[in-house]
Amino acid sequence: MTPPPPQPPPSGPNPAADSAADPRPGPGPLVVLFGATAGALGQDLGSDETDLILLVWQVVEPRSRQVGTLHKSLVRAEAAALSPQCREASGLSADSLARAEPLDKVLQQFSQLVSGDVALLGGGPYMLCTDGQLLLRQVLHAEASRKNLALPDTFFSFYDLRREFHVQHPSTRPARDLTVATMAQDLGLETDATEDDFGVWEVKTMVAVILHLLDGPSGQLFSKPEVVKQKYETGPCSKADVVDSETVVRARGLPWQSSDQDVARFFTGLNIARGGVALCLNAQGRRNGEALIRFVDSEQRDLALQRHKHHMGVRYIEVYKATGEEFVKIAGGTSLEVARFLSREDQVILRLRGLPFSAGPADVLGFLGPECPVTGGADGLLFVRHPDGRPTGDAFALFACEELAQAALRRHKGTLGKRYIELFRSTAAEVQQVLNRYASSPLLPTLTAPLLPIPFPLAAGTGRDCVRLRGLPYTATIEDILSFLGEAAADIRPHGVHMVLNQQGRPSGDAFIQMTSAERALAAAQRCHKKAMKERYVEVVPCSTEEMSHVLMGGTLGRSGMSPPPCKLPCLSPPTYATFQATPTLIPTETAALYPSSALLPAARVPAAPTPVAYYPGPATQLYMNYTAYYPSPPVSPTTVGYLTTPPAALASAPTSVLSQPGALVRMQGVPYTAGMKDLLSIFQAYQLAPDDYTSLMPVGDPPRTVLQAPKEWVCL
Repeated sequence: MTPPPPQPPPSGPNPAADSAADPRPGPGPLVVLFGATAGALGQDLGSDETDLILLVWQVVEPRSRQVGTLHKSLVRAEAAALSPQCREASGLSADSLARAEPLDKVLQQFSQLVSGDVALLGGGPYMLCTDGQLLLRQVLHAEASRKNLALPDTFFSFYDLRREFHVQHPSTRPARDLTVATMAQDLGLETDATEDDFGVWEVKTMVAVILHLLDGPSGQLFSKPEVVKQKYETGPCSKADVVDSETVVRARGLPWQSSDQDVARFFTGLNIARGGVALCLNAQGRRNGEALIRFVDSEQRDLALQRHKHHMGVRYIEVYKATGEEFVKIAGGTSLEVARFLSREDQVILRLRGLPFSAGPADVLGFLGPECPVTGGADGLLFVRHPDGRPTGDAFALFACEELAQAALRRHKGTLGKRYIELFRSTAAEVQQVLNRYASSPLLPTLTAPLLPIPFPLAAGTGRDCVRLRGLPYTATIEDILSFLGEAAADIRPHGVHMVLNQQGRPSGDAFIQMTSAERALAAAQRCHKKAMKERYVEVVPCSTEEMSHVLMGGTLGRSGMSPPPCKLPCLSPPTYATFQATPTLIPTETAALYPSSALLPAARVPAAPTPVAYYPGPATQLYMNYTAYYPSPPVSPTTVGYLTTPPAALASAPTSVLSQPGALVRMQGVPYTAGMKDLLSIFQAYQLAPDDYTSLMPVGDPPRTVLQAPKEWVCL
């Protein structure tokens, strides 16, 4: 550590008088600052989350062109291991860093030495000047946040020497591509090539560049400093707002209890736009560990992307690019009630969950108590309701400061009536998401769209005239498969490409291709086996139509043979799948024009006899159907559900009470636990129910589950 310079005498120069008499007015004193970390240097400084190990600085007085003493200080790093790049460039060792002072002590000494140098050169407020923005935004602010250190106010505004150079020399390379060496070279400055002390050459050269720029013709130098926001500002976002996609990132892997302030602290040093943190919620309204963050400009977004896999506590956070549309979808809203609620600025938002449905504003205010008053009383509460006005048990509350919010959080899991209430920190974006979800959700969630019934029978046979593709990328499309097959794509039968989905409706990585002959299938397999598609190799093996049908209907095809599709209901378990016969299905007229007439089914289903018959949603049982697509695909697809007659052997084993009345057997999956009889009947308002009374609506569960456990599946007769 360089010893501090002697203090100036009391009768020193008058800064005000000197400034008024100076014929060359300019900015106040500049502190030229250089730093390095134990890891990456240059354009990657701060991207690897390593600690600061070196600070070098020197004070410059622009008005008098005087220069102060050059200081160099080592900083003790918690992880003393140096990267090979840093060890080679700096010449430092782990032993020398172990004897250095910690960062907080170095910052105190920095402030004392700078104040002394500035006073000797005439006094006045000083401003930092760095080569680029990485040292302050990505290193000092990020490390101080990790170590819970409070930086002085002087570290929240600075001059970027690269930008100042670009203002006077705009015809040179872009500002982000400039370095200290290139700036000196463009100005034709002579530098000390014999200086080998790491950091000293950089500071001396930066001082020379500054003095040369001050002698130039431009009067706009050092007039607009860069500003680092000290506090994240909350605020609402409207659906009508236009958000630049070059300013938005997605952070993934956040702790579920993290708030918008925690996310802003992770990106400390970078300027987040007002209301620019939007925590994402899952389908149940709970945080899913992701957030969308909007920055003030694209440069801040690019710096945020460099914090990919930096840590928040013990968790590493992934940072990716996102779009403005995604941000508006999550954070935007159109409700006037929400806009009025969020119109109060500088408020802390808390979410209350689990409120009794009968609770009103007075009950919530009484629960919180007088020690943590809500801003505006009842006007500072926002209750979340269903579209029909029924309460959801959720509410949001505004508090004027962090201390009042902390007092309210101590009421977490306190009781109101006979219920315990959960309290969490919330954000304006979360308020918008919760209100938007309940405002747009129907009273009873609609059933998923039925899979398209096969408008043509699969050709039967045991010849191995098909090929199976395994290991496809999950993003693969039919066009990708045709390009992958190349010349063999000309030998595909019409409607011969079959993509396989899993039970969650997502791509399984498998597909089946029907070829014109077994010879063509074998040739395609030999030509394309283990060929690459999107950086993945794909296995191509011949198979038969029967094997393809088993997999498309939900069965498995392994080395040990074929396994039949699973089925939970004994009465719906067909013993064989080769006996399935397509039965008539009603198809709309406008849809029928999309298919050849030979592929269409008759217009109506007429039962041959009034015997009890159960039907599977076609084709086969829709409960475990894997089949999803054909080639070539029509522009639109029929939405009517075809039915296939139950094999006689399956009817023989069905309970008589289940099939005592004529009609179709339909199984409903995903029904809410709270759904009642009227809710179930409302789904079938456009259909005719066979029984006059609705006693045939019976719950069905897994074999070990009882009816009293409120299963999610129902069978309607």
